[in-house]
Amino acid sequence: MSDQIPNHYRIQFADTIGLLLQQRGSKLAKTVTPGKYKGKAASPVDQFGPTTAKKRTGRYAPKTPANTPTDRRWVYPSAYDWMDLIDSFDKLQTIMDPASAYCQNATNALGRAKDDEILAALFGTSKTGEQGGVAITFPSGQQLSVDVGGTGSGLNVAKLRAGKKLLMSAEVDLDTDELWCPVTASQHDNLLNEIQVISSDFNGDDKPVLKDGRVDRFLGINFVHCERLLLNGASQRRVPLYAKSGVHLGVWEDVKTGVTTRDDLEGDPVQVSATGTFGATRIEEKKVVEIPCAES
Repeated sequence: MSDQIPNHYRIQFADTIGLLLQQRGSKLAKTVTPGKYKGKAASPVDQFGPTTAKKRTGRYAPKTPANTPTDRRWVYPSAYDWMDLIDSFDKLQTIMDPASAYCQNATNALGRAKDDEILAALFGTSKTGEQGGVAITFPSGQQLSVDVGGTGSGLNVAKLRAGKKLLMSAEVDLDTDELWCPVTASQHDNLLNEIQVISSDFNGDDKPVLKDGRVDRFLGINFVHCERLLLNGASQRRVPLYAKSGVHLGVWEDVKTGVTTRDDLEGDPVQVSATGTFGATRIEEKKVVEIPCAES
C-alpha cells in the first residue's frame, strides 16, 4: 500500500503572480512636453524666430517691418497593439485570476513603446513647414565628441559641462526649462566614479545629488534611468541631454486595455488586449545635445 501513496500527492499552484524584470511603463514621458490630438498629423507649436529692434535715429522716419521668421513643427502618430490569450484550463490551475497581471504587462509594453518613440525623435528627422514637407536632420553641431573628458570615455563631468554649455550658448532659458538626461546603468556607474558628482564638498547639502544611492541631479540636470537608449555603432551609447520644451510627445489615444471572452476559440479563452496611438518629435534642434559615451 505504501507504494501507492505518491499517486495521491496534490499539486499546489501559485497563489501569487509576479512580473519578470522589465521597464515598467514609460520613464521618459515626464521629461518631455505632452499634447493630445486627432487626425493624421498635428502641429504642436507654431514657431517664431528672433528679430532685431531698430534704433531710432531721427524723427518721422518710415517704419520698417521686422519680418518675423515663422515655422511650424509636426508630429505623426504610430498605432500600437498588444494581445495575449489566457486559456480556461490555465485559469483553473491558478487561485488568482491572471488577467490583471496580463493587463499590467500590456500597459508596461505600451509605455516602453512611448519611450522608443521619444528616443527615436531626439536624434531623428523632424518635419517642419506649412504642411510638414521640410525634413530637418539632427545637426552635427549638437553632437559632442566621445573623446571629451578622455579618449573613448564614458559619461563624465566634462561632457555634461560641454553639453550644458551648448544649450546655454543657444540661450535655452534654464530658469524656466528643466534639463533632462536619460542614462543606462553603464553611464550611471560612470557618474559614481566622478568625485565632483558624489562629493558634498562640490555640491553642498541643500540639493543632494545622490538619492537612495542613485544620481538624481547634478549641474542642474535631472537624471532618469532607462536601458533603451540608442547605440551608435557597437559600443557608443547615444546619451541625450535636452530641455523639456525641446521634445514633444503627442497622444492620439492613450494606453487602453480590454478583457474579453473569445467564444470563437475552443475552451472560450480570455483575450487581454491593449492599444495606444502616439508619436514624438524634436521641437527645436538647439534644445537637444547628443553625448556619445563608450561602453565596455
